[in-house]
Amino acid sequence: MIEDMLRTPGAVRDAERWTAHNYHPLPVVVSSAEGAWLTDVDGRRYLDCLAGYSALNFGHRHPKLIEAAHAQLDRLTLTSRAFIHDQFADFCKELAELCGKDLVLPMNTGAEAVETGIKVARKWGYQVKGVTPGQANIVVAEGNFHGRTTTIVSFSTDEDARADFGPYTPGFTVVPYGDLDALTAAIDENTVAVLLEPIQGEQGVVVPPEGYLPGVRRLCTENNVLFIADEIQSGLGRTGHTFACDHEGVVPDMYLLGKALGGGIVPVSAVAANADVLGVLKPGQHGSTFGGNPLACAVAIEVVRLLATGEFQRRSAELGERLRAGLEGLVGKGLVAVRVRGLWAGVDIDPALMTGRQACERLMERGVLAKDTHGSTIRLAPPLVITGEEIDHAVAQLAAVLAA
Repeated sequence: MIEDMLRTPGAVRDAERWTAHNYHPLPVVVSSAEGAWLTDVDGRRYLDCLAGYSALNFGHRHPKLIEAAHAQLDRLTLTSRAFIHDQFADFCKELAELCGKDLVLPMNTGAEAVETGIKVARKWGYQVKGVTPGQANIVVAEGNFHGRTTTIVSFSTDEDARADFGPYTPGFTVVPYGDLDALTAAIDENTVAVLLEPIQGEQGVVVPPEGYLPGVRRLCTENNVLFIADEIQSGLGRTGHTFACDHEGVVPDMYLLGKALGGGIVPVSAVAANADVLGVLKPGQHGSTFGGNPLACAVAIEVVRLLATGEFQRRSAELGERLRAGLEGLVGKGLVAVRVRGLWAGVDIDPALMTGRQACERLMERGVLAKDTHGSTIRLAPPLVITGEEIDHAVAQLAAVLAA
């Protein structure tokens, strides 16, 4: 039988046997990829509509990024921050200019960037704002997803992420997302920062009400509080602008960046802020062995240069409208709601039809890969190199799944 010759079932079993079960992946085993397409161990091709949670904004194996990685691999891969290497200054300078900030602090993962932002905000609060030592608090939003460290899950409202990982880190106040009145009430003399996702990705691509982000900016300015924007998923072209904050002309005090910054090749994250904020750190007070390593910087320089052209932001905005039109045409035909910003969509399926997981499994059978979240919601975040015809294909496959 043909099924007996397939490699996927055995590979799935081996993965389940030898790994901790902290993920529930779709039963597809990828062996190669190019652009917006993946190929599994049995030669079947899939349209990637997740893009590594936006880590693959430029698609799989973008030629310029692969070229930069190959060139750097032949010269130097790691020094640690004990020394300066020849890619470091260019990366920090070009990313700072892209962000419109004075300084950049490179790290590796998104969670590291968030932890760095928290530490910097607290230190700034004590040294610059004059908050009573040990009393700094940071305001965050319900439905947030900023990572999975013990500190970050301490202010998560997702019980799957939080339960049984206590005791929890104090110093955070949680308010409803999109509620300026609640935010106003939560800010006090010990508040050092407001930490928000401009769009809540894990929650289902939840876009805040119009005027919310400008309101957050105003409140932070009035109260001498840092506005920290977690743009790890939403930034770097995903929403049709360089940053999701750009949609309402908002400039935060601190950007937290990651995922796409590594070009889908290496983990790279960074904090970008002005000198009066990042300047509070002194040698020995924070660091990372791999943060800002030569290979990471070489790839990330090319990422920044790709973004500097504006091409990917334009593609995201234009193709995002095509995605929006296609998805909105399915509302009432199996979808109950859609939320789209650039090439990023949250799609709410009628729970009477199927769960989000079931929808993703059926899409996989039709050659499209996506990810579910929170019951009957699925997320679509294809690489920004996807074509209009490929978007139409993905929407058609979703329509077929809903109609089946």
